[in-house]
Amino acid sequence: MTRPTPPIPFAGGAAAAGEHFGGPRATVSEAWLDQLRGACAEVDTAAAATAEAGRDWWPLSLRWALEGATPARPAAVVRPADVGEVASVLKLCSDSGVPVTPAGGRSGVCGGSIPVFGGITLDTGALSGITGVDGSSLLVDVNAGTFGGDLERRLREEHGLTLGHWPQSLDLATVGGWLACRGAGQYSTRYGKIEDIVAGLEVVLAGGETIRTGAMAGAGPRSAMGPDLTQLFLGSEGTLGVITSARLRAHPVPAGEMRAAYGFADFAEGLDALRRTLRRGSTPAVIRLYDEQESKRAFELDTNVLIALDEGDPQIISASMSVLDEQCRIGGGNRLGDELVGTWLVHRNDVSLLAEVTRAGIVVDTIEISAPWRALPAIYTAVIGTLTAMDGILVASAHESHAYLDGACIYFTFAGRDPGGVGGEQTASGRLSGRNGARPGGESRWVESFYQAAWAAVLRATISNGGSISHHHGIGLVRGPYLAEALKGGYAVLETLKAALDPAGVMNPGKLGFGSAFGAPPWPPVPGLSGGTGPR
Repeated sequence: MTRPTPPIPFAGGAAAAGEHFGGPRATVSEAWLDQLRGACAEVDTAAAATAEAGRDWWPLSLRWALEGATPARPAAVVRPADVGEVASVLKLCSDSGVPVTPAGGRSGVCGGSIPVFGGITLDTGALSGITGVDGSSLLVDVNAGTFGGDLERRLREEHGLTLGHWPQSLDLATVGGWLACRGAGQYSTRYGKIEDIVAGLEVVLAGGETIRTGAMAGAGPRSAMGPDLTQLFLGSEGTLGVITSARLRAHPVPAGEMRAAYGFADFAEGLDALRRTLRRGSTPAVIRLYDEQESKRAFELDTNVLIALDEGDPQIISASMSVLDEQCRIGGGNRLGDELVGTWLVHRNDVSLLAEVTRAGIVVDTIEISAPWRALPAIYTAVIGTLTAMDGILVASAHESHAYLDGACIYFTFAGRDPGGVGGEQTASGRLSGRNGARPGGESRWVESFYQAAWAAVLRATISNGGSISHHHGIGLVRGPYLAEALKGGYAVLETLKAALDPAGVMNPGKLGFGSAFGAPPWPPVPGLSGGTGPR
């Protein structure tokens, strides 16, 4: 069993870590823990284990770790060995009113796997491995606790197959995490997001019942047998049940690859070239457009860089890249060296800078949204303008990273530091923004206020211009206050489903903006800044 990768060490060690979030915690007695041990063989209450299980890769939790704190500890970490143990644990928790926070690789960046009310963390890591491959139908059965890198290596080496799913967190995240957050890989324009790749699921509900959906229940391709229950659980982030395995669609390992890069004078011109490319039916696996700030950081070029990579049958990708080339040239793009794609490939999964800038006292995060092509330029302009005007801002930049026929995803990056800080030596902020940064200070209140305001700037501009507040990182805690407003009348339907499938309200409480019998979620800590309308 592969264990989650910690994002940064705790100051003073994990065992001694305090809790950043206050608020209510579910009561878990020793007698109840004995019952839990009867339901699952591995129940870990060690202080170091519960501290690690109390966080994910949410950037704020990295900062708190440097202060010697985890966001919120569970009373125990439970590692079921099979589906039967998952069912027994969930039934016990539901009957007893103890919160359950399902977790895989804990690579999420929105606080989705933080056990904000205590209870237990249900670690799916022991539910790992490929259980079946249908090479004729290109279907793969895999357990939810399988890490992405392990899965992809086995498929390629043993079966000549690939999922085509390459998230930046490939080696940090599990299949269950991909599904729970509706994840996207970097090659999504060719292969689709995880909701396009999945054919069926096995899910354990809060009461202990195990169900199978889609192809795992015997449904054929594109079947019309009522609503698609598979899609119901995708993006549910453990609030409706625990995904234990999945049937995924695979592809033969590609026989060919082509690369290209272009420069545009204006970010909007690059977006329009991509729009016309997709409109023509061309779907290069990777088409990423960086604004001028990000192009300087990533490629040391004073332009808006577009990189493209396609893979598959040589005849198909040749035609696809030819369409892209034509549309880029029509749109004013200049052909750049293909080596820029290689530069991206070398650095694409490097997340070390996040820990480095956090140690330097910088508040940094990326926020991905999606919108129709018509709305994207206005969202980009509004977000960058608002972020740039914020007191303490060091960086406000963006890139497009996933494109489809109807629209695309834009990643916004922001970084800031308390303007009251002092110092002038070159730190990680200098490399990030191109200017000198100050040494870190004890500005915890400022940090959380700045962070909330930056998120509000991005999500408010997205909602008001007709975009979606998340493309593939999910909702978790951070986006929770905005979900009801974003879904409008549909949120009431989601609440009804939650009540029906989890009547005791124990499944990952405090997430997706849901109200909770355990209390109010601990985020946001400063009322009014988010402007969210989710229930409390």
